[in-house]
Amino acid sequence: MIFFKKPEKTEEETALPESDIGKLRVAVRRQLPESVAEIAMKELDRLDKTDPSTPEYGIGLSYIEFLTSLPWTHTTNDNLDIQRAETIFTSQHYGLKNVRDRILEFLAVRILFNTRSFHILVVDDEEIARTNLEYVLKKEGYHVSTAVNGMDALEKMSSTEFDLILTDLKMEKMDGLQLVESVKRVSPFTDIIMITGFATVSSAVDALKKGATHYLPKPVNLDELRDTVCSVLDRKKRTLMTRSPILCFSGPPGTGKTSIGRAIAEALERKFIRLSMAGFRDEAELRGHRRTYVGAMAGRIINEIKRAGVKNPVFMLDELDKIGQDFRGDPASVLLEILDPEQNAQFVDHYVDIPFDLSAVMFIATANMVEKIPGPLLDRLEIIPFSGYTENEKRVIARNYIIPRQIRNHGLSHDRLTFTDEAIVRVIRDYTQEAGLRNLEREFANICRKLARICLDNPENTRVVDVDDIMATQLLGPRKYSHEIAETENQIGVATGLVWTEQGGEIIFVEATMMKGGQQLILTGSLGNVLQESAQTALSYLRSHADALQISPDFFRDHDIHIHFPCGAIPKDGPSAGITIAMALISLLTRKPARRDVAMTGELTLNGRILPISGIREKILAAQRAGIKTVIFPRRNDVDIHGLDPEVCEGMEIVLADDIQSIIDRVIA
Repeated sequence: MIFFKKPEKTEEETALPESDIGKLRVAVRRQLPESVAEIAMKELDRLDKTDPSTPEYGIGLSYIEFLTSLPWTHTTNDNLDIQRAETIFTSQHYGLKNVRDRILEFLAVRILFNTRSFHILVVDDEEIARTNLEYVLKKEGYHVSTAVNGMDALEKMSSTEFDLILTDLKMEKMDGLQLVESVKRVSPFTDIIMITGFATVSSAVDALKKGATHYLPKPVNLDELRDTVCSVLDRKKRTLMTRSPILCFSGPPGTGKTSIGRAIAEALERKFIRLSMAGFRDEAELRGHRRTYVGAMAGRIINEIKRAGVKNPVFMLDELDKIGQDFRGDPASVLLEILDPEQNAQFVDHYVDIPFDLSAVMFIATANMVEKIPGPLLDRLEIIPFSGYTENEKRVIARNYIIPRQIRNHGLSHDRLTFTDEAIVRVIRDYTQEAGLRNLEREFANICRKLARICLDNPENTRVVDVDDIMATQLLGPRKYSHEIAETENQIGVATGLVWTEQGGEIIFVEATMMKGGQQLILTGSLGNVLQESAQTALSYLRSHADALQISPDFFRDHDIHIHFPCGAIPKDGPSAGITIAMALISLLTRKPARRDVAMTGELTLNGRILPISGIREKILAAQRAGIKTVIFPRRNDVDIHGLDPEVCEGMEIVLADDIQSIIDRVIA
């Protein structure tokens, strides 16, 4: 009879208990950093003495399991190939040059950090010790300088910035502890390693208290020296590289804010997380609940990082300007800590109750209107504006990106279906009126759906379908928008203005009329406080300058003036309609029509000066879409206009004005 000896279990298998607490102890030792593992072990010791039938036992087990599932140390390595990143942006997006340049600048900084050579200063009064340390460290690829004592070291620091200083403790003129104190005053970010043959516990404690990073005894173990220097400088590099900027993409819907965020994650080869902030009203959704009841859970920030499995994803906080606030707290105040590079390294979720490092996360926010973001939160963001697209940009994007994608998504063949340039322009002009591209994509999807049905009804027809402007009109029906404002008849008391909204630039008409009454100014059209004040300012200017404007000084006596903004269901506010209101009133009171093909924007003061406004590009694009050829801007916006691409202003006459008197002849027919 043959007996087979049962294989012995490994030490790890023998030590592995069957109980839940025992398994968690093993997981805690393997997966958690030392500081976190210490807290988790105390919690497990408490649970070990708790009755498993109590609710606290289940809550405690869930808590430890959650801790072990968090990526405390797991990261992905960034792909720092600038050429590859530029290729990804170019292949997925057209235009957006400023955004692309900003991301490439971010990559360039990280590449420099990753490839730079560290500068080390060796301070020792023994020549042999200096020479040996210099030789060893230079072989590791570091730039090394030497100093004979503390005074010599400080003199060298005045001309060179060092990343790390290795210094002896006992030296003439200035010892190591005095040098540490002086270095921390002069260069607080320089790390210091103390090396001495008089190694005692008290001297080590004194050195660390005064700011030394590490402490090594003499004679120096070279392997230990290499490992210590490498770990100190690697930590320094990680600290510098993980301080990611908090970018905020602002602009109208459909301009590519979210897709650019995905492209950044793809270029860096990081995980991508998107969290919509629209409607968030409870701060516990972000920071989590305290572990005082069974239903407690972590906040969305920590939960999303747990789901991603790494601590350095690209994290997009979408629709930041639509965050809410009520009696349950203010979520925007939680974001002050999350989005502050100086604070988020110690972010504490109420459920986790242990600081979690968010400094490696690349946060990206998006917003349609940054004006709606609270000031303290806005101060932490680097705003990158996304402007609307010109007609030419839309045509190129439709030809190279939208149409191929829609043909592919609707089961059609690129060989059998083509679109002419006339068809693309017809769809852009007659069926969309937006700064972004969403409706444009919907209209081409509509065409492709109809063509897919035609292909099924005629399966034997193999000829190439060439969609021209006539066929596009037949498939989409009557046009939805008319842009021939320039051809409409001029009217008395109606002026054309340019405004900026969440959807981009838009054309508005300001209507003014006068009737018998008791000197009332009537304002309608769902106007905000600032816009109402602009109307009152315009009326006061006209009354105080009636003679210069050739208006009867008594025009307001026994009369009411009614100013109306059409589309009354849409709220309106802002100062940029000031000169438009004034021109509508001048047209009304002089009984001369205002030109409809001249659009204007600017804030008006009581003495007639025109102050600068924002949203220049969006307003010019709105004028182009409406067929307007002449636009009037404040002269102080000259810098903004000169910074625009030439094609944005193509075919437009841009008039710059300092005061309202200089533009009356251009507006009043």
